[in-house]
Amino acid sequence: MWYDEFARRFNATFVAADMYKQFISGLRNTLFITLCATVIGCAIGSAVAIAKVYHAHTGRLKWVNRLCDLYLTVIRGTPIVLQLLIMYFVIIPPRYSALLAAILTFGINSGAYLAEIIRAGIMAIDIGQTEASRSLGLSAAASMRFVILPQAIKNILPAIGNEFIALLKETSVVGYITVIDLTRAGNLVRARTLDPYFSLFFVAGVYLLLVIGITSLLKKLERRLRRNDRSA
Repeated sequence: MWYDEFARRFNATFVAADMYKQFISGLRNTLFITLCATVIGCAIGSAVAIAKVYHAHTGRLKWVNRLCDLYLTVIRGTPIVLQLLIMYFVIIPPRYSALLAAILTFGINSGAYLAEIIRAGIMAIDIGQTEASRSLGLSAAASMRFVILPQAIKNILPAIGNEFIALLKETSVVGYITVIDLTRAGNLVRARTLDPYFSLFFVAGVYLLLVIGITSLLKKLERRLRRNDRSA
């Protein structure tokens, strides 16, 4: 009967030889890489965005602006898989883990896209906000930190959320440098059981559930921010 075949395949994919542990380990690595890369990407993206906005408003730091443009051009103009391989085989010394290479690669890559998102958010804020905060005695750095950035983040939150979701799915290529993420775990199990259906559809389902969960959390956060704005 079909359910006997289903039970056999389910047992081979998840139960036999503790295969489920492979998926748990892969999911843990996927989430760890995504979260760490997001932190790095936000830090790099914010720094690059602020530097470019500062140059646009003052004309200063020309060499920093050129370095930022070079960074954005190179990172956005080359495939993520190629960047991953270069980081692992060329830049990161062999004694360090492939996991570190993956985190750095995706953090640097995400930073390039977040930089343009954050820059657009900052530029969308009325220049009068900056002038008003400066007239109250705030320094340029304090004005950016306490007045401009909070407003910009609210405006670009959906775009940042989309970048986080894209980053989560892009980590599926870390198997190229032997990191066992969720996708590679599914491939390893598939190769052992010779049954592509359960492992591949299970991995796809996990990614789908993660994306749905993240999207739901972002929508709740957006609604809360809108309520706070109306009550302010």
